[in-house]
Amino acid sequence: MPTDKLELLKTKKEQLSLGGGTKRIEKQHAAGKLTARERLIHLFDDQTFVELDAFVKCRSTNFGLDKLGLEGESVVTGYGRVDGRLVYAFSQDFTVTGGALGEMHASKIVKAMEAATKMGAPLVGLNDSGGARIQEAVDALSGYGDIFFRNSIYSGVVPQISAIMGPCAGGAVYSPALTDFIFMVDQTSQMFITGPQVIKTVTGEQVSAEDLGGAMTHNKVSGNVHFIAETDQTCIEQIRQLLGYLPSNNLGKAPTVECKDDLNRQIDEFDSLIPEDPNKPYDIHNVIRPIVDDGEFMEYQPYFATNLITGYARVNGESIGIIANQPKVMAGCLDINAGDKAARFIRTCDAFNIPLLTLVDVPGFLPGTAQEYGGIIRHGAKILYAYSEATVPKVTLITRKAYGGAYVAMCSKSLGADMVLAWPTAEIAVMGSEGAVNIIFKKQIDEAEDKAATKKKILDEYNAEFATPYKAAERGFVDDVIEPRTSRQRIVDAFSMLEGKREKRPAKKHGNLPL
Repeated sequence: MPTDKLELLKTKKEQLSLGGGTKRIEKQHAAGKLTARERLIHLFDDQTFVELDAFVKCRSTNFGLDKLGLEGESVVTGYGRVDGRLVYAFSQDFTVTGGALGEMHASKIVKAMEAATKMGAPLVGLNDSGGARIQEAVDALSGYGDIFFRNSIYSGVVPQISAIMGPCAGGAVYSPALTDFIFMVDQTSQMFITGPQVIKTVTGEQVSAEDLGGAMTHNKVSGNVHFIAETDQTCIEQIRQLLGYLPSNNLGKAPTVECKDDLNRQIDEFDSLIPEDPNKPYDIHNVIRPIVDDGEFMEYQPYFATNLITGYARVNGESIGIIANQPKVMAGCLDINAGDKAARFIRTCDAFNIPLLTLVDVPGFLPGTAQEYGGIIRHGAKILYAYSEATVPKVTLITRKAYGGAYVAMCSKSLGADMVLAWPTAEIAVMGSEGAVNIIFKKQIDEAEDKAATKKKILDEYNAEFATPYKAAERGFVDDVIEPRTSRQRIVDAFSMLEGKREKRPAKKHGNLPL
């Protein structure tokens, strides 16, 4: 081959690798951000990234776009390996017109999405863009639509992961919102439909970009985002960690990791973990971490709806999803946000064949006009729907309170739990003992000479008879009451038994989730 042609190829590729040029790369670094290509190098195993469509260019000539160059169309796309498994990715290049999305930019992303789905591989999107390329007008908007459509129809087929690593505004936010998982980098990324200036003009409200759409706002307040990272590097490390818990697609299972943690390990502290006072809280993390392999737990939405804990772990080397009431926050009550958080997590696990472990200590749904007016009926129903719809193995462990409709909602036998275990401290009932006694024995207490003594005697008798797991066990709603110290052993055994579970649902186009 003529040397001049090889030199031309090398020159072009070197030029492409610089994106918007050294000055803009320096500016990106000064802002505490990696470049598009640097992010991909961190994401993929060493020397495995293969770039595609590097030479694609903008076709529009509007407003002199054809004279700008727009190297690589402001997005880098391709595939590589993460822990040896095939993964596709796109990374928006902020050094080229602020990563603005135009027709061919969108075309490159769509091509990567289609290839990922065809190959049954996860798709990771690293977003750093000022939004639509205004000069391309409706072509840019159509490009967003093409992406949204594929986000939707590929949902539940391959894992789709989004990282917000810079600005993400206007229509650009909807692609991440349609994906399975969203990460944000603290202080360097923002996400909003309308920015602070538009809000000030329209409503008169004054708010900073960080307060309006920063990482902690979306992790803690809106619940739009699932994970937060301090830097680009830690964000990408978290993405690699998450991929380890997920299968490549909906037809496979998550990778199995060699388990060096004793499967029969006894957890002695569990026997005294539940406080004597039923109103005294404890941290459910102290139940989760001792049960799972090596205490490793990747929490999902750790800052949102903290009365309910969700996340990924492994038992006997196999990935599981965990949903647990948190007694130290709002006594573990279920509320509107917890309904949304749990339902989305359950459905994501079910879509990708990840078994579910539910830890129950719930006194009920949170009362109050704010909850009722906000639609707690609809939002709470999402949990019921998600558990009922899920066909993956479902194991439930009741540690203490399991009252009323919240007991049913937290993966009871009635909602399809395959195995329900309970500690001796479990209280399975329509409501707490005091409330029940006040209703059932109201007349007897009112007529008593010593009301306090009578109520205490009745309450003690009621607790001994009904504030236990044994009535539920007598009726088959609890499969076994176990010694708390044996919890890891019994949960390992339950998931092992359920490994070959097969369950079908009636044929239909799709259900009608209570949104």
